[in-house]
Amino acid sequence: MASIAIMTDSNSGIMPSEGIHYGIHVLPMPVIIDGETYSEGIDISLDEFFRQQGEGAVISTSQPSPGDVSAMWDELLGSHDEVVFIPMSSGLSSTCQTAMLLAEEEPYKGRVFVADNHRISVTQGIAALEARNLADAGKSAAEIKEILEAEALDATIYIAVDTLEYLKKGGRITAAAAALGTVLRVKPVLTIQGGKLESYAKARGMKSAFQSMLNALKHDIDTRLAPLHKAGKLKVGLANTAMEPEKLKAFKKELTDSFPDMEMVYFPLTASIGTHVGPGGLGIGAVRSDEL
Repeated sequence: MASIAIMTDSNSGIMPSEGIHYGIHVLPMPVIIDGETYSEGIDISLDEFFRQQGEGAVISTSQPSPGDVSAMWDELLGSHDEVVFIPMSSGLSSTCQTAMLLAEEEPYKGRVFVADNHRISVTQGIAALEARNLADAGKSAAEIKEILEAEALDATIYIAVDTLEYLKKGGRITAAAAALGTVLRVKPVLTIQGGKLESYAKARGMKSAFQSMLNALKHDIDTRLAPLHKAGKLKVGLANTAMEPEKLKAFKKELTDSFPDMEMVYFPLTASIGTHVGPGGLGIGAVRSDEL
């Protein structure tokens, strides 16, 4: 049986140091703070990132360089026969497409398989864990890629933004819209369906936004995800940016109380996502999981 390395990036919510526990290799995403580039989970922690963000640092994101990607592949192929790489959705970043092109070149062709899983955050993390389980069950890297891509759309995510400031800084909304939204306490609710981030709704306050997300999630579970729910192959997930512990605890409780028959998985929203979401952001979703 071939030895297979499972690799993802830190947008999954799994940090490089945590990947060791899961048997997953994690490529840190770069984040640029006041002109200096840091590697998420390597030389900057989430706490430090949000501290600097709160102090007004100028922050932007970038994709890992092809050299960083190939360097990790080279290292993994030194001790494994094959690599399955699960980057963030191709609909949200060019990282996936770049990796796919690189995997067609020697010495990676036929040994590195890039899965366009159309995922990010908790759902991407679950995909990496599923890939690890498939590898342990004897599936080849090519088979794992095929399974992940076939099941890519068996997931749904909703994200509420607590502040419009960072969407404004990233050019996602105008300064005037941000100012009006702040006065009216508008909290945008965004959704990721099939890998693209789209506007879903607007709510007045985070409690209202969370209820809107819960209702949307329940609808998805009762409709297109219903067969997976009935088969017991669905988990709910929650992720957040910097937030008061008691508030986070309350959101977790409400999610588990709303879906008592499903396991809840938690990973934080990472720095590369937090750059655009800002503190106080919250995401919930559901994702296929074949783990018994």
